[in-house]
Order: sequence, then structure tokens, then C-alpha cells
Amino acid sequence: MGARFSETPLPFGIVHLSILGVIPVLLILCYFILRDRRTVQLEKLIGCLGLIMMLMEIWKQWFVPRYVYVGVKSTWFFPWQLCSMSMYVGFLLFFARGRFRDALLVFLSSYNIVAALGALIFPYDMMRPQIPLFVHSFLYHGLMLVQSLGAVLILKKAGRKPFLPACILFCIMAAMAEVINVISHHLIHDFSLEANMFNITPYYPSTQPVFHDIAVKLGIFPEILIYLGFITLLSWGLYRLLMLKKKPISVSSTPQ
Repeated sequence: MGARFSETPLPFGIVHLSILGVIPVLLILCYFILRDRRTVQLEKLIGCLGLIMMLMEIWKQWFVPRYVYVGVKSTWFFPWQLCSMSMYVGFLLFFARGRFRDALLVFLSSYNIVAALGALIFPYDMMRPQIPLFVHSFLYHGLMLVQSLGAVLILKKAGRKPFLPACILFCIMAAMAEVINVISHHLIHDFSLEANMFNITPYYPSTQPVFHDIAVKLGIFPEILIYLGFITLLSWGLYRLLMLKKKPISVSSTPQ
């Protein structure tokens, strides 16, 4: 269970790039499998994936204190990162109705894609020496994209839903993440071990490229607002792009 790489794979190394090459192929295959499925079937798939991901998270919470942070108090892997929202949102889809259901689907079709792609392209915290945790991380984020694919297909059939409720949902999630960060800081007092949910801890400059410089120049709180705003703008733009409908081709007949 604690098997390790002889050399930890590096971001943009052969292992990482190979994974990035395989994921699009698998997603295209999933698209052809799912594109003609009924909405009810797609919703059940998203919910089941959410349940599977929750079980995977339970395994991770068991694994980390035994093979990663052995004998050390840590909240770094607390399950409330932006990527963690996918399992909760997917599972909630089993029970959601009306506008709340629409907000969950829009969230999966926007924020969830941005989170998954960001983590897969820049997987600095996922490149762990423990092989099971490494596999878990990439598999989890791949399942996130399958969930998002299902949500996009549902909304393509139903028509584009408002983005604002998903934005409000994201803000609530981010606020809860910040509460966790504050509590964790007062418990741990070590940046490498305490929670940094959503990458918005109010105690340290961001480790994200560009945003670290913004935090140093403008302060941590302005950087957090800019960072959350950037994620929202990116998610909104992606959602608008995915929901574009093809214009029908008009064929004009020439009088005989």
C-alpha cells in the first residue's frame, strides 16, 4: 500500500505529459458513449461518480496519516479544496430539484472544469512519491471531467441556465474554505501542514504563479479577491463557450 516511485515524477515530465495525452482521448471516447444518453441516465452517472469519489476521499483520509504525514498533525489534505466540491456536488445531484439542481449542473459545467484542468496541467501538489496517492489524484481529476461532460450534455439538451446561482454557490464554498483555513492556522501554525483550501489562506502570500506577485505588491486580501474573480471570469467564459449553439445552415433554393 505504501509503494513509492524510485524517482518522484516531475511536472511536465514524461509521466505527466503521457497522462495529459491520454485524458483527452478517454474524454472523447466518453463523449461518444454518453452523447445519446437520456438526462436521467446522465444525472445518475454524475451522482454515482460523486459517490465513488467520496469513497476515494475516505480512502485518502485513511492513507495520508499512515504513509504521508506519519505522526504529524496536518490539515493540508482536508477535503474542502475547489476540486473536492465535485464529489459533494455530484452526490447532491441525486436529491436536488429546480433551481438548485440547475446551479449544481452549471457549477459542474464551469468551475469544476476550470478546477480539474488547472490541477491536471499544473499538478505540483499531485506529484507525490507514494504511488497509490499519485494514481488517486489523477484518477480523481479525470472523473471530475467526466462529471462535467455529463453536466454539459444535460444542459445542452435543456438549454443554458443562469450562471449567477453557480457563482453564489462558489462564493459560499469559498467562504467556508476560508473559515477552515483560519481554524487550521490557529491549530497548526505551519504553512506546509495547515489547510490552504481554495488556495486563499489569509496568512501567507499565494503560491500560485502571478498571484504570488500580486499578493506581495497589493496585499493578501486584494490578491484573494482578484484570484476568486479570475476563477469566476474564466468559469463564466468557458460556460458561455460550451453553451453556444450552432446556427442552422439556411439553404436557399434557386427558382426554376
